[in-house]
Amino acid sequence: MKLTKKQQTVRNLLKKHDIKKNEYYDIDTVVDILKKTSKTKFKNFESLDVSIRLGIDSTKSDQMIRSSSSLPHGNGKSIRVAVFADGTDRTDAIESGADKVGMQDLYDEIKSKVIKYDLVIAKTDKMKFISDLGPILGPRGLMPNIKMGTLTSNIKKSVLHAKSGQINYKSEKNGIIHCSIGKIDFPIEKIRDNLEKLLSDLKKLKPVTSKGVFIKKIVLSTTMGPGISVKKESLNF
Repeated sequence: MKLTKKQQTVRNLLKKHDIKKNEYYDIDTVVDILKKTSKTKFKNFESLDVSIRLGIDSTKSDQMIRSSSSLPHGNGKSIRVAVFADGTDRTDAIESGADKVGMQDLYDEIKSKVIKYDLVIAKTDKMKFISDLGPILGPRGLMPNIKMGTLTSNIKKSVLHAKSGQINYKSEKNGIIHCSIGKIDFPIEKIRDNLEKLLSDLKKLKPVTSKGVFIKKIVLSTTMGPGISVKKESLNF
């Protein structure tokens, strides 16, 4: 298959820096190369994504990983948050920066399948009220969930975490999680901090039935760029 001009440029740059497909490189080198290969017109908006292969058996329900992490520097994306709340919780949600706060009005909006939000948060005592929204919110990964920090006893804390850099992730059938940890124009220090925080959080989630190495492989890539494997030894987690 004939390569596009961009693909050929990326390939030449990887070859110039002796970056090989099945080898691992320290985090500074990886980020430097990805910055150099990011030639899209929307450079400042191109995401820096990570794929992490975990030592889990994805066929076993007790080894599935589903959780969230609050990145110290956020991931550069604006998260639209909707909250089911009333009374003082409603006030806390609004003051914490929620984009939409309501009860029946929010319920009716979602029931009509108008989904304008990236995250839906609810207090545990509101679960009965929104339970039949599961068929709509569930497939989109938006149903409030304790493991994701979106089904909570502290509305204010949950909204603040969501608006300040919380990312959600779930292991897929091959035992890999994918998420965005920043933008390509982030300084290396912020990228490293975010990645190390994510890896540290993941380590704490290792299932007791998972044996051997838990975090097996880390690959960084940009939205339109190549994926490069990172040496775990170059990170502190």
